Amino acid sequence: MRLPPYAWLAIAIVAEVIATSALRASEGFSRLVPAVLVVIGYGISFYCLSLTLRSVPVGIVYAIWSGVGIVLITLVAMVMYRQVPDLPAIAGLGLIVAGVVVLNLFSKMQAH
Repeated sequence: MRLPPYAWLAIAIVAEVIATSALRASEGFSRLVPAVLVVIGYGISFYCLSLTLRSVPVGIVYAIWSGVGIVLITLVAMVMYRQVPDLPAIAGLGLIVAGVVVLNLFSKMQAH
């Protein structure tokens, strides 16, 4: 399937967030269904990342994947596990988002 590189990246991010959420629910891989979701989710995520890396620099891809993933998994943890971030955590998340934005808007790194 031919998708734009950033569509593959979006799929990779969603798969990683699902896998990370399932990792918490797997209770140390002692619960089968969440453990299977972890393996499948990370597999899909890394496969989609590899497709993204065909045309987007690794630094850009990893910054977006990890930065957006951190923010989304924090939101999921708030809803699913009632883990509410405090003010320093929110500030840190803001800095991560700002770093990804700066990298994408102002960096001279270009897709090949």
